[in-house]
Amino acid sequence: MDFSLFAHMERIRPDQEQRTLREDLITLAKMADDGGMRAIWTGEHHGMDFTIAPNPFLSLVDLSYHTKNLRLGTGTVIAPFWHPIKLAGEAASADLITNGRIELGIARGAYSYEYERLMPGMDAWDAGQRMRESAPLLRQLWAGDCAHEGTYYQFPATTSAPKPVQPEGPPIWIAARDANSHAFGVDNGFNIQVTPLWQGMAEIESLMDKFNQACAAYNGPRPKIMLLHHTYVGADSDDVAQAARELSEFYCYFGAWFQNKRPVSQGLIKNLSEEEIAANTMMSPENMLRDLTIGTTQEVIDQIKRYEDLGYDEFAFWIDSGMSSERKRASLARFIDDVMPAFT
Repeated sequence: MDFSLFAHMERIRPDQEQRTLREDLITLAKMADDGGMRAIWTGEHHGMDFTIAPNPFLSLVDLSYHTKNLRLGTGTVIAPFWHPIKLAGEAASADLITNGRIELGIARGAYSYEYERLMPGMDAWDAGQRMRESAPLLRQLWAGDCAHEGTYYQFPATTSAPKPVQPEGPPIWIAARDANSHAFGVDNGFNIQVTPLWQGMAEIESLMDKFNQACAAYNGPRPKIMLLHHTYVGADSDDVAQAARELSEFYCYFGAWFQNKRPVSQGLIKNLSEEEIAANTMMSPENMLRDLTIGTTQEVIDQIKRYEDLGYDEFAFWIDSGMSSERKRASLARFIDDVMPAFT
């Protein structure tokens, strides 16, 4: 099994300096690189300090100057916000600058908060259809002289400028949840990214079942599948309990952003009260302990062994959590030093 890191700049308080957040992200990337992780993934979000990443290619190029071997992945670009010619060209340009280290994760997006600002009137279904039209065009644009007449995009013969360093372009990963998304990705020869969020082992098994069904109906080589999951390796049981409380609060805010009903000012959502957090029993610390990849070293090893047995090719350590940079670094160090060697 391969291991990677999923990380953003995340700002939850007005007093957090954004330049410091960038340095924190660079530090995490260096740790992942020095520790032998395969890749770092960072996504695309707009107008949200919860995850600061308006252009993942810019973030990844920045990180490329601070790392040596780490693959640099978008986790993910939001396809409907990009014209396919622009996406193909910027991905290829980033691949050129990083000497062939880019991997391209693509999704339809999830936050209506972003849809209503960048593409008013677009819903999740329409976003998904746009993604399904544009993603298969990327390899054709990299190959050159691609013309297209589709529902959302029409253009005469066009070649990506520049072309990517990698001969067939950056590997493409599709974020998938339902069976149709898995089938779309696999049928196009794309790798698959999945995240069960807070939904636990039943969802992790269900996502793998959908992937296996898609592969069974596909005649080409089996693509890879990556599991993205919130992870914390604690020093002891008290440390793990604290992480569960912190991740409970993180997911309460995640849900508030997703629902898009709460006031937002200066990129920060209105604070949740202690009573509101306590009332969200779905995201309780007890459920976080049960359903996320958190625990002491051996507990985390045992959990990831279960994912490996299911057939996952890569495990992405999702470190966004609202925790202090010190706690993030300590957990990642324990993961690199104590968990990863159990899988070599």
